[in-house]
Amino acid sequence: MPLREPIVQAPTTAGIKKGDQVRVMTGKDRGKTGRVLGVNPSKRTVTVEHAGVIKRHTKPNPSKNIKGGIVEKEGPIAISNVLLMCPACNKGTRLGHKVLPDGTKERVCRRCGNTLEK
Repeated sequence: MPLREPIVQAPTTAGIKKGDQVRVMTGKDRGKTGRVLGVNPSKRTVTVEHAGVIKRHTKPNPSKNIKGGIVEKEGPIAISNVLLMCPACNKGTRLGHKVLPDGTKERVCRRCGNTLEK
């Protein structure tokens, strides 16, 4: 019996990039909006500014000028729990793609059709 190749699903970012404005849809921070600080496509998580705040107990490290104590920082949120905000219509929207005449793709708002690129 031949061996089967394992099914490997390519990691995706669901179209969300660092710097995008998103709204948290579920969880303890539901309704908060913030900027995406980082995206982890392999774990399908995003880090959103002022949302998903966790506490970390850190040791002091004088050589790196780090004070010890309890530090609050943003933790990862599942990418499925955030919704992209359109800067033009200022509402949550799904993401669409449009191919430009020169062959490049750009992200567009499904609600109003405006581009989401900076």
